[in-house]
Order: sequence, then structure tokens, then C-alpha cells
Amino acid sequence: MKIITCFKLVPEEQDIAVTAEQTLNFERADAKISQFDLNGIEAAVQLSGDDGHVVALSVGGKFLDNTKVRKDVLSRGPHELYLVQDAALERALPNDTAQVIAAAANKIGFDLMLFGEGSGDLYAQQVGLLVGEMLQVPALNAVSSIQVVEGGVLIERTLEDEVEVLVLPLPAVLCVTSDINVPKVPSMKAILGAGKKPVTQWTASDIGWSLAQPYTELSQIRVPPQAERKHIIFENDSPETIAELAEHLKKALN
Repeated sequence: MKIITCFKLVPEEQDIAVTAEQTLNFERADAKISQFDLNGIEAAVQLSGDDGHVVALSVGGKFLDNTKVRKDVLSRGPHELYLVQDAALERALPNDTAQVIAAAANKIGFDLMLFGEGSGDLYAQQVGLLVGEMLQVPALNAVSSIQVVEGGVLIERTLEDEVEVLVLPLPAVLCVTSDINVPKVPSMKAILGAGKKPVTQWTASDIGWSLAQPYTELSQIRVPPQAERKHIIFENDSPETIAELAEHLKKALN
């Protein structure tokens, strides 16, 4: 079985600065694999077994230049890495991202595609389902278990009030939840071996994609205003003071 596991590189949260204008500054933010996509990578490696082949795929802008992240991905088990890098994909919205992934997947070939439940930045939860629609293959989200069976895959979807069990034919696209597994920490041997695995880098033109008129545009990202601290000090533990504290807490929670 050939599995493509898709991942997104997102800014390291601790490196993001908030400006005086309540906007976010990403200039010093390093790249990392979106936490939710680690579950997709782990699921792909577990499903592939000894005979399968796992391809890691990512699309984006300058973050893809990060060789440390490339090794991190490959150290987690994929056999090779494909990157589609273009300036037009810098902070691309879901529809454009999905178009590029679908075009790349068609060129690579696959039996199964896996995505995390959403990205660690926008968390739109759209890309995987859009890719499935563009490729005209079965696509499902909220997948909490996958087993390879004759004729396809048996999956479980953990919904609000029930667990849905389905058998899907291949090829298919699945978006897995963070409950599906606990991503393993790569061993030193895996980290050293990651540098020897093949990396294929494409531009948008290599897969026949060009930026079209977008359906939506991201106008801005702003940080919600923070309320000033009240700095209310209670100097004793009398019943009246405790009642006053409880009233303040009640107002704050409501």
C-alpha cells in the first residue's frame, strides 16, 4: 500500500510576538510540524507495515527551506519526502492548499491519503475533505481508528453520540483525530538515517498549478484585547470577605 501523509509547517508558538497594534509578528518564529499532523504521520507508518510505502507531502512557502524540519519528518518513519514550494503558497488558504496537494498526489500516486484533523495555526479542518472532493475519492474526517481489510480500509469515526464503523474502498482520503495514536519520539538511529532518505522538491509549475482568483481572502489577524487585571486584595478571611470574593468570582465567570 502506498500512503501519502500530508503535513503543514506552522510557526513555533513561543516565538510569535504580539505588537502594540494587536497584530502578530512571525519574523522570529521558527517552523515546526503541526501537532495534529504528527498523528497522521504516525498512523501512516503504523498502517504501512513492512511492505508499504509512506510518502510525506507538504506544500508552502519559505518554511519548507528548514532542513531541520525535513529531517524531523523523515525520522518519524516516512520513506521519502515531497515538497511543493512557491511564494504564492505563503500562508495559503485551504482551497489553494488543497488544489496543490491534489495535483501533487495525482503525480505521486497513492492508495490512501492521511491528514491531521486540522492545522495548528488556522485549524480550518477543510483541506483533507477538499482534497478528497477534488480527487473524486471517498473522504472522511473524525477518523479515530483505521484497519486495512480486504477491499479497502475499516475505519471508526468517534462522533458526539456514537461511534460509526465504515468500510471504504481505496483510494481514499482520511482526516484522523488526535485520539488515534500517540506519536512516537524518533530514535537517534532514525534521526541519523533521515538524512539519507530522498527529498523531491517541486515548484507550483512542476505540478501544473497556478494561483487563480481566490474565493476568500485573509484580511488580517488580530489579537483579542486583554482586560486589565483588577488587583483586588483581600486582607482577611472573615465570612464577609469570603462572600465578597465569591461575588467577584461569580461576576468574572459570567
